[in-house]
Amino acid sequence: MWFNLFILVLVAAQRLVELVISRRNAQKLLARGGVEHGAAHYPLLVLVHAAWIIGLVYFSWGIEASWPWLGAYLALQAARGWVIAALGERWTTRIIVLPDEPLVDSGPYRFLRHPNYAVVAAEIFILPMVWGLFWFAMIFTVLNALVVAWRIKVEEEALRPMRP
Repeated sequence: MWFNLFILVLVAAQRLVELVISRRNAQKLLARGGVEHGAAHYPLLVLVHAAWIIGLVYFSWGIEASWPWLGAYLALQAARGWVIAALGERWTTRIIVLPDEPLVDSGPYRFLRHPNYAVVAAEIFILPMVWGLFWFAMIFTVLNALVVAWRIKVEEEALRPMRP
């Protein structure tokens, strides 16, 4: 169905816009003395997310969308926006640490150490459920969890000197 493709084009466009914002923020952070960590796993993260969207285009074709699941996914976008707003120019898809600046502890960071990963994990599961693709949701939830576990380990090591 064309509606499914429309939804997924919007999701892909959102991700592309976020990559542009991320690149701009990364350049600014590096110019301010930021240090990147974990660059080795970044291509794997991009691959998992690209395969997720491409797979959804293929497997959702011809399946009617579930409005409640779509509503849940749209609600997650508010949480995504909250995370990005809380980090401001420090938000990036890469792990870049500013050694002389305190960690962000406002917004969702008051409640969770890694709220962005929680939002993304929920998105990875919920969007396939818009089309009842439970098996697809589970496969990509596990793949994402493996990459994010690696990423969180790297990020925690990078942030350790900044934690009280």
